[in-house]
Amino acid sequence: MSDTTESTTVALAPDDDWTSLYIDGERDVDGETIAVENPTTREPFAEVPRGSVDDVNEAYETAAEAQDAWAERSPAERAEIVSKAVDVLHENREEVSQLLAVESGSSRVKAQAEFENAAGVTSEAASFPNRMGGDYKDSNIAGKDNIVKREPMGVVGVISPWNFPLHLSIRAVAPALATGNTVVLKPASNTPITGGLLLARIFEAAGLPEGVLNVVTGKGSDIGDRMAGHPEADVVAFTGSTPVGRQVAKQAVDNLALPAMELGGNGPHVVLEDADVDQAVDAGAFGSFLHQGQICISINRHLVHESVYDEYVEKLAEKAASLPIGDPRDEETVVGPIIDESQRDEMLEYVEETVDAGATLETGGDSVVPDGVNVDDADSLFVQPTVLSEATNEMAAACNEHFGPIAPVIPFSDDEEAVELANDTEYGLAASVFSADRGRAEDVADDVDAGMVHLNDMPVNDEPHVPFGGMKASGIGRFNGEHVLEEFTQPKWVSVQREPREYPF
Repeated sequence: MSDTTESTTVALAPDDDWTSLYIDGERDVDGETIAVENPTTREPFAEVPRGSVDDVNEAYETAAEAQDAWAERSPAERAEIVSKAVDVLHENREEVSQLLAVESGSSRVKAQAEFENAAGVTSEAASFPNRMGGDYKDSNIAGKDNIVKREPMGVVGVISPWNFPLHLSIRAVAPALATGNTVVLKPASNTPITGGLLLARIFEAAGLPEGVLNVVTGKGSDIGDRMAGHPEADVVAFTGSTPVGRQVAKQAVDNLALPAMELGGNGPHVVLEDADVDQAVDAGAFGSFLHQGQICISINRHLVHESVYDEYVEKLAEKAASLPIGDPRDEETVVGPIIDESQRDEMLEYVEETVDAGATLETGGDSVVPDGVNVDDADSLFVQPTVLSEATNEMAAACNEHFGPIAPVIPFSDDEEAVELANDTEYGLAASVFSADRGRAEDVADDVDAGMVHLNDMPVNDEPHVPFGGMKASGIGRFNGEHVLEEFTQPKWVSVQREPREYPF
């Protein structure tokens, strides 16, 4: 946090008025609205605007008009505003956590982790105005200086997901703003407040000039194509599924915008025979069941050596069955609700198909109504933490990104087979390897096709100064630290001829 003595309270309660877009610093209340549902109770708690293509056009045009003036602000001015946004976040921590619980079903542990990541990446971004350093290159021409500067890309379109809405929005918005770009943000329709309108209020309270950040809420079916393919966009930063990401990238490239894509995953958790099984199970449970498994870097497959396989399955199933399920606003809750019916139904179908294909259901496998939650059985979005043994890489819960609290456990016989299984997917986002032998674990990690591999830990890791991104179908580019500067700034060569040059004609 930056030093400040002034407290900034922002209207961030779930029942506040969220019925306005945020374009050019104004709150437009015209037009239709859509309801925002609490996944725990299945009841609407707020209304947000149903943005139109015209709203997207206005937002991009506003951002384009504001960009030059914002880029001309001194590094100190831009850094001060982004630092102030960190202060505003911290001063409203409890309100932000409540919003995450009500809108996205975030347990206390997950909300705290998301808050810290969001504040951390914004604090890191506050250093970027002074890190946009250039370079000097010697010239082959006498009396010439070659200067390479870094300049903002221009207008950044951000399309963010619903699972970590605050963090996955602000990790693009804050660096883009800090480096002199203006932004148009479209949050997911499930989480339009914590992924969008919340950020508008935070940066407005931090003193961001009008037009620099613009937020348009609405249905992807209505405005998604225009957001991704607007001619004013110079960068389109998207986080979401690989199928949708492919379409977004195509639309961006059609307008020669840079696609910055963090897409799906199918994370393997590799447990070698010399691993500490108890530690591997603890890590495996956290990596599979945090936020109900609705994380792109969660463990999608547990690959366990056959010599410790039975012990691992037994202990993981016992751990899964013990996790408290309930309203995420309750302190003791670990497993909250799935975001909506379509996600719930898809993951339960994967479980059913996997059991039909020969896997054994060790625990879980169904939706439930937790104590204290007043919803009908058919409406409940709570899915039990599920462990499936005798699974194979080809089964539905393993070969698909199930995005749920589901842990298929697959045996292997040696390190070579473990790597082969780990890489048998189109994805390459995150992975983890457990072994008592660090060198051996590093050898396996080196052979796993993933942008991030964690040894003797689980793959749900994100730090604001370390590159975050994947290989293969898991995305293009990297977020965080100096690596995100490559996405949101561009080099410019300026040469200076210090003395008269002789030309051949």
